[in-house]
Amino acid sequence: MRTKQEQAMKTFALQLDRVSKVFGDFRALNNIDLRVVAGSIHAILGENGAGKTTLMNILYGLYQPDGGSITLNGQPAVIPSPSAAMEMGIGMIHQHFMLVDTLTVVENVVLGLPGQGLQLSLAEHAARLTELSQTYGFDIDPHVEIWKLPIGMRQRVEILKVLYRQANIIILDEPTSVLAPNEVASFLEGLKRLRDAGKTVIFITHKLDEVAEVADRITVMRLGQVTAETEVASITTRDMARMMVGRDVVLTAFEKPDTPPGPLRVVARNLSAIDNRGIQALKDVSFEIRSGEILGVAGVDGNGQAELAEVLTGMRAPSAGSLAVDGEDITALSVYDRRHRIGLSYVPEDRHHTGLVLDFSVMKNAMLRDFRVAPFSKNGVLDMRRAREVTDAWVKQFDVRLRSVDQAVRFLSGGNQQKLIFAREVECRPRVMVVMQPCKGLDVGAIEVLQRAILSERQRGTAILYISTELEHILNVCDRVAVMCAGRITGILRPQDATDARVGALMGGISEAESA
Repeated sequence: MRTKQEQAMKTFALQLDRVSKVFGDFRALNNIDLRVVAGSIHAILGENGAGKTTLMNILYGLYQPDGGSITLNGQPAVIPSPSAAMEMGIGMIHQHFMLVDTLTVVENVVLGLPGQGLQLSLAEHAARLTELSQTYGFDIDPHVEIWKLPIGMRQRVEILKVLYRQANIIILDEPTSVLAPNEVASFLEGLKRLRDAGKTVIFITHKLDEVAEVADRITVMRLGQVTAETEVASITTRDMARMMVGRDVVLTAFEKPDTPPGPLRVVARNLSAIDNRGIQALKDVSFEIRSGEILGVAGVDGNGQAELAEVLTGMRAPSAGSLAVDGEDITALSVYDRRHRIGLSYVPEDRHHTGLVLDFSVMKNAMLRDFRVAPFSKNGVLDMRRAREVTDAWVKQFDVRLRSVDQAVRFLSGGNQQKLIFAREVECRPRVMVVMQPCKGLDVGAIEVLQRAILSERQRGTAILYISTELEHILNVCDRVAVMCAGRITGILRPQDATDARVGALMGGISEAESA
């Protein structure tokens, strides 16, 4: 540990004593004690629904605690609002973006600055922002509009917003969940530079390798309580996983049954598509998936993966090419026909806007896909009693943590929302699954549940397209790996051949002949 950090050990940037939070009859936080050393990186670990984000929302003034006290830099503090938090030097980067899509990067950063920030012109702010971006290893054009940026770049803008306001305590909620593997390394180096500059970083993540690489200390939460706190140097990632979920979990590749795939199920030929900006995002893409096979799609975010998923599910019409399932051309079929006649299910990347209706109950969201048919309807009439029984069974099977199936789904943690979507899309017994970023923002226990569900579908004979920017998760379950760059498939590899160097070259656009 650095000398600077050894000196900082004498000072706590943040102290929480017996902090509690209650929502109705649900106790989200129960007597939380936390000590964060100034000038350190402190990771908060825990299962989805453990209370991590609720705790951080209290620190950022979004929620008020129902008990306990907060101390900032040795002084008692009350944080009534996010603006007050920012004035106290606390900045928070949320898991879900808070940007205005129609404004430029610099306009988003300047938006909401205190009055003195308006004394500079946009050009001056842009110059300062460019310098700050370079300091922390980012590469962002301050004049581009947000809607034109891929998701990974939008996350960087959120980080720059906090840095531009000179926050001394920076809270990051799953900051790398949208970054590609080659972006994560530079981001983690940026965190280290923040620490070296004297900033205090509180880092919520489920990615244990990242914790091991950059964090100084961890606090583990479970069911709204702190269950462990220790120095990172004294434990392994397997120890962290066990602390989080209370049992051993699989952290490496799953054992896949050595059964040969079945006949061709999905055939895509020369697919091309135009994105929302009028730019060709998908260029002459061809691939095949057999029954009982998982084809992974890897690549840096924003290289046509989203458009590929939309073309397969019928949400975007291709500008060229064809798509067939079991020999039937479905290129012109509607979303409804693909889902209900062909048997295609979809786990979208954006669970909030595409996967769920946030103000609907858990049970209504479980019914969304098939509410017109059994088991949710009988003779054209909704069977709410049966719907409740089915939803209760799914909740138990997929370990969805909630108070009641009648509560609004927006109040579930991100991981539990994702498990609910998976239950709905798997239990319809599809012939084809399109799964996009399924493990984004999930804890190791939830990842294990969902990866096993995917492998069960493979064993059942489902053809699965697994799209993710997290190469490790792809390699853990997929039979072949296609790599995308600039809207094209640059290569298809067997998992054992997908070395970092080879995949990195393909992600950079260096094509090679298909080797699988």
